[in-house]
Amino acid sequence: MRALPVAAATLTGIQVGAALVATSFVIDQTTPALLALLRYFIGFLCLAPVMMITSRQGFALKDILPISVLGFFQFGILIILLNYAVQYIPVAEASLLFSTFPLQTLVLAVLFGRESFTIRKLLGILLTIVGVGFSFGPALLQSDQEIYALAYLSAAGSAFTGAVCSLLYKPYLEKYPALNVSSLAMAASVLSLFVYTLYEGSFSLVPAISLEGWYAILFIGASSGGAFFAWLWALHHLPATNVTIFLSLGPVTSAILGALLLDEALSLPLIVSILLVILGLGIALRQKNSN
Repeated sequence: MRALPVAAATLTGIQVGAALVATSFVIDQTTPALLALLRYFIGFLCLAPVMMITSRQGFALKDILPISVLGFFQFGILIILLNYAVQYIPVAEASLLFSTFPLQTLVLAVLFGRESFTIRKLLGILLTIVGVGFSFGPALLQSDQEIYALAYLSAAGSAFTGAVCSLLYKPYLEKYPALNVSSLAMAASVLSLFVYTLYEGSFSLVPAISLEGWYAILFIGASSGGAFFAWLWALHHLPATNVTIFLSLGPVTSAILGALLLDEALSLPLIVSILLVILGLGIALRQKNSN
């Protein structure tokens, strides 16, 4: 793997974990959709001026709609599901479920013939499943509150959404600069999230957001804009499964920051789960590189 794309993917993985911690801090002052809108409106404001200055390449008309739809799912559906999850479960657990993103990307890549299936990949998938189940399985089975089960499913569903988008972005990243694709996708999501938030009526919550909450939102938005550009740029230079493997840094980051900033417990089962997930993903990626 080349150093710069790997560095970009690494920073993205760390940002995912840090942004989840900031989201957990401020989500009680907003709604999942409102926070997603603010996040990517700020991200778009960071990316758009750079794109207008550095790039003059436009989009073919036939590509505008599919890129916009991908942006709606990548920035709208994915983030709403993740924001919903961190309302009800610890941020480290939500991040660990979201870290199955590369596992799901790998499975989809195999199913659609993008990657070959091997025993080593199967072992990596099984280790990742065991890792997630080790932390969440007993608690989920014992819980009689449906809302927590929905939160776990939402975190996993956000990872599935991202996995599908990662594979579908590839043809457009081969035709257009990553910054252009990032800006168009983010703009489409902001528009759709604005309409939904208006319908939801949650704009009334904006004046009540605390100063500390706005600091968290600004961090989430600015870092998300830069991280998504880095993500697409890495996807352009590396296979999707190689890039998504770095999301395993997300639960490590969120577990550490959650313990330091949110007083969340850093339990032994969670630590073991994180290690198993990283090991499983590492095994699957190693086979990819040796094919």
